[in-house]
Amino acid sequence: MSGLRERKKQATREALMAAALRLALERGLDNVRVEDIAAEAGVSPRTYNNYFASKYEAIAARHADRVRASAEALRARPEGEPLWDALIEVMIQPWAQHAGDGGERPPSPERLAATRMLGGEPALRAETLRAAFASDGELVAAIAERTGTDPARDLYPSLVAATVTAALQAGVAQWLRADPPVPLVPLLRTCLRELAAGLPEPSA
Repeated sequence: MSGLRERKKQATREALMAAALRLALERGLDNVRVEDIAAEAGVSPRTYNNYFASKYEAIAARHADRVRASAEALRARPEGEPLWDALIEVMIQPWAQHAGDGGERPPSPERLAATRMLGGEPALRAETLRAAFASDGELVAAIAERTGTDPARDLYPSLVAATVTAALQAGVAQWLRADPPVPLVPLLRTCLRELAAGLPEPSA
């Protein structure tokens, strides 16, 4: 019974996050209220407040979920798999899942414009940064387990987690700037592969 209850709670949380993002992209974040998100997800505002403190948190929570999902997936990768091969796969997977089409096709100009506008919201950027700090420790711990290092003593797991996260952020920023639009997931994969290769200088 407790397992069913947890699955229902997670489904409600997912529905609220999806509704918040969908409405923000359609209307602009300033034109979305908590009551709108709750209604879109089919729950009461009181239920909404049991999950999220604001509309910004509901949207930014997806970032934290992606990091946690990647950390869990890293622990499940084959033991003998090279670290960077495993990292590329687990870091890309949540982005591909949330992209709907797998992130293999360019977004429509309308969707890209709405995403650019949403990304420029200062309150949302601040909440996303807070979510990143709250979840990155889990990725550090998973990398430490994978490499037999101590996150409290060794720099390596924190350095890897930070650079991987930065590479994905750079990829998303490039995706938002791209004209004409480009697919997201292949771009993110390129970012991580370049990082894994030691960021060689571009050829002349």
